[in-house]
Amino acid sequence: MKLWQKDTEVNKEIERFTVGKDREMDLFLAPFDVLGSLAHTAMLADIGLLEKSEKEILHKELKNIYKEIEAGQFKIENGIEDVHSQVELLLTKRLGDVGKKIHSGRSRNDQVLVDLKLFTRHAIKETVEEAKSLFDLLIQLSEQYKNHSLPGYTHFQLAMPSSFGLWFGAYAESLVDDMHMLQAAYKISNKNPLGSAAGYGSSFPLKRQMTTDLLGFDALNFNVVYAQMGRGKTERNVSSALASLAGTIGKLAMDVTLYMNQNFGFITFPNELTTGSSIMPHKKNPDVFELIRAKSNKLQALPNEIAMITANLPSGYHRDLQLIKESFVPAFGEINDCIALTKFMLSNIQIKQDILKDDKYKYLFSVDVVNDLVNKGTPFRDAYKQVGTSIENGTFKPLHDIQHTHEGSIGNLMNKEITGLMDNVLSGFEFSKVDTAVKKLLA
Repeated sequence: MKLWQKDTEVNKEIERFTVGKDREMDLFLAPFDVLGSLAHTAMLADIGLLEKSEKEILHKELKNIYKEIEAGQFKIENGIEDVHSQVELLLTKRLGDVGKKIHSGRSRNDQVLVDLKLFTRHAIKETVEEAKSLFDLLIQLSEQYKNHSLPGYTHFQLAMPSSFGLWFGAYAESLVDDMHMLQAAYKISNKNPLGSAAGYGSSFPLKRQMTTDLLGFDALNFNVVYAQMGRGKTERNVSSALASLAGTIGKLAMDVTLYMNQNFGFITFPNELTTGSSIMPHKKNPDVFELIRAKSNKLQALPNEIAMITANLPSGYHRDLQLIKESFVPAFGEINDCIALTKFMLSNIQIKQDILKDDKYKYLFSVDVVNDLVNKGTPFRDAYKQVGTSIENGTFKPLHDIQHTHEGSIGNLMNKEITGLMDNVLSGFEFSKVDTAVKKLLA
């Protein structure tokens, strides 16, 4: 069954090529297709294209289908092109001709658009919740290990003293900026394209604001041409936000992989959380973090992939856009998995103590010795030369009792303020509005 098919049978090879992985990807969209149909049919009844009794039986059956999807009992049958066709087929089989009425006033174009918008905002919420959980752990670890020293590097050369508190807290604050990116992506996603039909509207007196309110969208995509132009653009912007988050996770994974190296030896993990070698019995490989790093890099390539698909397309719908789903829809599962595994591993991290007491790290304290001389009245440039000379002639003595007290330094992590930033950005998502609308629609 194809919603667009008339009497001509499509060549099987053409069908295979054009359908691609759509049926597989559409299973992710199934619950959202039902939500869109609930709102759309409620609006059709309001403008007189459905009888009240027809709307009631359609809504009852759509809610049954939604429950089947949640229970894992929904599938797209062989010969059925997509989720839209499958839902309409089920309604027609179970209810008769009234099932054929649900497509009035919409196209597969705006139907898949609204499905993707609903899916995306739901997926963003899940990712935000995962990221917040990791953020909380990073803040906890930052406080727990704030007095545990760690070498700081620039150019991969020893630079200045750092701490595990500073290290964990840095990634926590990075997540705040990632949430700002995701919030912008969420606001782009949370606009209603339903009623734009194939991109040029409809001669039916559709009430687009009504479906917007029923589905809990913040606003409409007002211009029907832009509603269609938004496909691909929305995914690109959302994937850019996911790429920002992946960049944070990937950099953290790289640090962990480095710090586990025996030449550093700053951290380790229980044996059961690492892997071994087939010939080297001493190995404790950081495979989890290496895969997190690779998956994060893959996610950071996604915005460019989508840009390359959409870059030379004019306005209007084009089948090219179908391919975006194959990479975009699974991306949320990938990033959520990376976040969850990062959180699990960090919950079991083992920190080495007193790292900076090793004599090889003594030059980390050169800046503090310079600053101590400045505090005692020596001009900075003279103090710098004096310490540099002592390093060259082997007479340098480190100053281990350092005092870093300014905002965001070793002795003043500002974790409370960073947590306040996160709380502020999370409040801007207003997920409860959507949750209330969806719950009401399914009641």
